[in-house]
Amino acid sequence: MLPNTGRLAGCTVFITGASRGIGKAIALKAAKDGANIVIAAKTAQPHPKLLGTIYTAAEEIEAVGGKALPCIVDVRDEQQISDAVQKAVKKFGGIDILVNNASAISLTNTLDTPTKRVDLMMNVNTRGTYLTSKACIPYLKKSKVAHILNISPPLNLNPVWFKEHCAYTIAKYGMSMYVLGMAEEFKGEIAVNALWPKTAIHTAATEMLGGPGIESQCRKVDIIADAAYSIFQKPKSFTGNFVIDENILKAEGIQNFDIYAIKPGHPLQPDFFLDEYPEAVSKKMESTGAVPEFKEEKPQPQPKPRSGAVEKTFRIVKDSLSDDIVKATQAIYLFELSGEDGGTWFLDLKSKGGNVGYGEPSDQADVVMSMSTDDFVKMFSGGRQMSESFSSITEKPVMLGTER
Repeated sequence: MLPNTGRLAGCTVFITGASRGIGKAIALKAAKDGANIVIAAKTAQPHPKLLGTIYTAAEEIEAVGGKALPCIVDVRDEQQISDAVQKAVKKFGGIDILVNNASAISLTNTLDTPTKRVDLMMNVNTRGTYLTSKACIPYLKKSKVAHILNISPPLNLNPVWFKEHCAYTIAKYGMSMYVLGMAEEFKGEIAVNALWPKTAIHTAATEMLGGPGIESQCRKVDIIADAAYSIFQKPKSFTGNFVIDENILKAEGIQNFDIYAIKPGHPLQPDFFLDEYPEAVSKKMESTGAVPEFKEEKPQPQPKPRSGAVEKTFRIVKDSLSDDIVKATQAIYLFELSGEDGGTWFLDLKSKGGNVGYGEPSDQADVVMSMSTDDFVKMFSGGRQMSESFSSITEKPVMLGTER
């Protein structure tokens, strides 16, 4: 982990979406220096599925040595942003750092993305980042620190990143385009940069989007917090950069990245918008049902599966299929299982009556799930009703109003 230096002591950090996840992790890292944290987020009342509110985050921040100002802020509401900024200036005397972290995500294609979801992503990601930056800039210009950090990706125009979730990509890239524009507009006054993770980060969003077992393929939010902390300590001349978390921490001397892994040694899921390794990108895109244009198709012969717990579980699943389950689900699942009796298996809940088998399905999979054979067997056993097991994997991979 990157050690704290104390340099942010007394600095005021305004963070959108700071009640949980990446935003809260950045807040806690700065708070350990004795920073003032403005928690600008919507969650004032406990959420039924997502832990944390602006008030619980404030308690955690103050417990590690920071000062907290919890503010109810929906970044779609310009007045709420303005009110929070004024409260921050009144309480702490100014604003030194802005982190635009609040984000909305829907990994759906054009025809499957309702207008209200398009509006949500554009208004939270693109418009919200603009409005919050605009409100904070007059005070940032007075600061000796003066940083804006957008949690957004490098601008990669490879069509593979637009094909399956065009609206989300454009909304997220809007945040990145502000980095290009504002870094030039406020050069010498405010450093404006973007930060993006090299691998998937374990948050409530990835938990709900990725399904069971996804956490073992993720890193902790601490890696983003450490990378952001490194950026905040750089001069105003460090501006207009699209920073990848692992790269900046390597430059800081971090060599052991297992400390950030949820499950050290386990293969990590590469994040969206990074295609320096085409094979890794192919795998990532297939998990959302896409086929990258640059992937060379090579038929892979499937070895004969062993008889064992996985094969037995799929036989039980097959016996439990019905037209009602197929009609209610309408999806094909591909399971990449590691461990004893692992390999590639499929569950077809689109074809009449349903089907299961070893190898690739006849049609393109809608969802790819990577997990250990033990986790798979537990999913469909352990005394659970088969209907519960099916419901655990048949929720659509869409989550709105959260980070990423």
